[in-house]
Amino acid sequence: MIELDNVAYSYGGGELFSSVSMSLSPGSFHFLTGPSGAGKTTLLKLCYGELLPTAGQARLFGVDARSMGRDDVALIRRRIGVVHQDCQFLDHLTLTENVALPLSTTGKDVAAEMDNLRDLLGWVGLSQQAGQFPPELSGGERQRAALARAIIMSPDVILADEPTGNVDWDMSQRLLTLLIELNKMGKTILIATHDLNLIRTAKSQVSSRVLRLKDRRLWAAGADL
Repeated sequence: MIELDNVAYSYGGGELFSSVSMSLSPGSFHFLTGPSGAGKTTLLKLCYGELLPTAGQARLFGVDARSMGRDDVALIRRRIGVVHQDCQFLDHLTLTENVALPLSTTGKDVAAEMDNLRDLLGWVGLSQQAGQFPPELSGGERQRAALARAIIMSPDVILADEPTGNVDWDMSQRLLTLLIELNKMGKTILIATHDLNLIRTAKSQVSSRVLRLKDRRLWAAGADL
């Protein structure tokens, strides 16, 4: 579904990583860990076409990202849900309206999708907050709203960038449970996180692979997690 083949990425300060290869197969569950500044967020951006590699090849659903035009990228991104680290919302819109934004931006009739929206908000435990505005939400509520927004288009792949970074352990567990449930529905999951306790907890609940980005390379993590 998503393949990185000997990918490198450089920026103004030099090479961030090189010779990175990774494959996300249908229904797989992956963790991406590593020290701050190693390039985890950049690697995720390569996985959904926000950035292009400076060397090597990134293939999204079998298509070389370099060969895709703007319309191609837009169509591919409908198949990839992204939970961003910063959880940005439009403060003048309600939670429901923010979650529904991917529908409206792709021309879907939001009113016709209200039953699905209500079901989704119930699934992530936000039915009572449906009419609230982002500044009224707690950190955990914002993270669950971000997850709901990422999956509203029923994507094949879900990429989550530090989804538990700003919440307590109980909420981290709740978010992990939701992502594991999505994986059991057949979704491919990649979570970038520095939280090794979260990874250890997940490994007792779901078959997963742990990758560590360190020293400009991507390594399969050993049993020392």
